[in-house]
Amino acid sequence: MKNITVIGAGTMGNGIAHVFAMKGFKVNLVDVSEPALQKAIQTISGNLDRMVAKEKITAADKENTLANLSTFTNFEHSANADLVVEAATERVDLKLKIFTELDQICNPDTILASNTSSISITKIAAATKRPDKVIGMHFMNPVPVMKLIEVIRGYATSDITTATIMSLSQQLDKIPVEVNDYPGFVANRILMPMINEAIYTLYEGVAGVNEIDTVMKLGMAHPMGPLQLADFIGLDVCLSILNVLYDGFGNQKYAPCPLLVNMVTAGYLGVKSGEGFYSYAAGSKELVVAPRFK
Repeated sequence: MKNITVIGAGTMGNGIAHVFAMKGFKVNLVDVSEPALQKAIQTISGNLDRMVAKEKITAADKENTLANLSTFTNFEHSANADLVVEAATERVDLKLKIFTELDQICNPDTILASNTSSISITKIAAATKRPDKVIGMHFMNPVPVMKLIEVIRGYATSDITTATIMSLSQQLDKIPVEVNDYPGFVANRILMPMINEAIYTLYEGVAGVNEIDTVMKLGMAHPMGPLQLADFIGLDVCLSILNVLYDGFGNQKYAPCPLLVNMVTAGYLGVKSGEGFYSYAAGSKELVVAPRFK
């Protein structure tokens, strides 16, 4: 594999493009928004500058990485990609539309992968005429730093496709873990109920935001408390994944906490909106509990 297309220039998409380009792959980064593409290249350049400053890469490595990146606002240049990785917004209708279009445009041998964190790969694959070549590549955030790739096999994903993506993930210096296609896969099936329970613990007045996170950090050796992590992921994303789990299993234990639902409805989404369980002042790294929870 030499030619990679990444669909979506947001946080995950630009991180995925970054790691492929740094390993010498030619990468087409596609997004409907030209400003989003420009911001993505700026983000990648800034991340590379930090790596140069820390002497993890050279200035030449940075220039070579950026030279491997091209940006586009349509799928036309994806036709000859060896692999397409979709990292668009976590909406079923959008992903089905993207995969239907890619299936029509791309070479029959092209593998189509989704970075979805919870949506069924089997369902996505069913929108194409190549379900054997559709697979999940769930990267972790921040992509350039985190080692794990959850490789999700849909019902029809072939052994050859799976082996190819497992090998490719290792070429990126990542650690791939193969899992089967059930709601939430492994990472979010375990993580999201923990986050939801932490929110219930706050909602029911058992303890405050800082106290809950401190118990999990000091008592369970977690690098980040579950409420801070929820803010980092995005409370809207957490709610979306919990709804996928709840709908997929029909089990009450996955029902989102009413507090989470209210916060998302009100637009308090965590880091991305400036406030969630904590307040995030521009340019400040200090962790301050949001006023409503003090």
